[in-house]
Amino acid sequence: MKILVNSFIKKESSSGLILIFVTIFALALRNSPLSEYYYDFLHIAIHFSVNDFVISKPLYLWINDGFMAFFFLVIGLEIKRELLAGHLSSWSKISLPAFAALGGMLFPALIYLLINQNDPQASNGWAIPTATDIAFSLGILSLLGKRVPLSLKIFLMALAIIDDIGAIVIIALFYTSNLSIEVLYASVFIIFILFIMNRLRISIISLYMIVGIILWITVLKSGVHATLAGIVLAFAIPLNTKTENKVISPARHLKHNLHYWVAFFILPLFAFANAGVDLRDIDFSKMTQGVPLGIMLGLFFGKQLGVFIFSFLAVKLNLAKLPKCTTWLQIYGISVLTGIGFTMSLFIDSLAFEDDTTYFYTDRLAILIGSIFSGILGYLILRFAKSKKACTI
Repeated sequence: MKILVNSFIKKESSSGLILIFVTIFALALRNSPLSEYYYDFLHIAIHFSVNDFVISKPLYLWINDGFMAFFFLVIGLEIKRELLAGHLSSWSKISLPAFAALGGMLFPALIYLLINQNDPQASNGWAIPTATDIAFSLGILSLLGKRVPLSLKIFLMALAIIDDIGAIVIIALFYTSNLSIEVLYASVFIIFILFIMNRLRISIISLYMIVGIILWITVLKSGVHATLAGIVLAFAIPLNTKTENKVISPARHLKHNLHYWVAFFILPLFAFANAGVDLRDIDFSKMTQGVPLGIMLGLFFGKQLGVFIFSFLAVKLNLAKLPKCTTWLQIYGISVLTGIGFTMSLFIDSLAFEDDTTYFYTDRLAILIGSIFSGILGYLILRFAKSKKACTI
């Protein structure tokens, strides 16, 4: 189990560092003489049709709706493994990150809604500052090396995974529109087929992927966000099956094969497509208006306050225990790091405000600013915080 955790953290950490460079590259490109080519490239129209059935989207939407489904598939597989046999498999293991994640979602949402309570359109973005980017946050944590105990890394990983579960629920409940009931019935029928495949312990991954693609198409056409098909597919794939007196893990095998593609191609591609904010067209005086202000304060103050306060109360009320070898200052440093929303916040932002020019990119810039300040402060706190003397890191 320790080897699996270290492997997961290593991949996410490396991906986070790549995301930093891709983000800088996208920003530089968008604000250079090549800006027009960057924009045109992302808006290339790509069509897929079979007889009268047509899916037509610009490239950046294929990235956001299509490629990100694989991201959610990997997240779903990780959540399933952790729930069944990992660090979320018992109350003693899940309690502290669960309370921390709950606070980390409530406080940013409340801050955002308090600032934008009189603007119904702006209020639709309340979930943007509730997210934590697991790759980016673990990437920052990896820069600290052995200064940070493994228990603290596991705490952040578990917290971010529960955050992802919350984001999935939020997307499913609040960011669906123009539902087509007929197509939704078709999606339910395909989910039933996946359920039967799971009960029969079918271990042929390619068969699950074919059914998963069909599910993605029906979910896309139903009005529910298509990336949720990745989560459903993940929970349908068996964790373990027996074949010829040998136990195999289709879910673990698929996650292992997809994780590198997601970490080192799909997430950087998403960052490249969504982080390229044209700073030349931004009126920086608008950064103090409701939406960008709510996002920045939600990410920077809301996340750290919510995570730390709920963690503190959970431990003091004996509902959870502090991770081994950690201090409260280190827990506060981790709380600050959860304010790195980045890819997940950008993703929710694209759902909340479908027209990316609605707030003249101040919303995306606010995500970058909130995430950057959270990353810098969190790093500095953990850099100088000391672990308990009696522990060996």
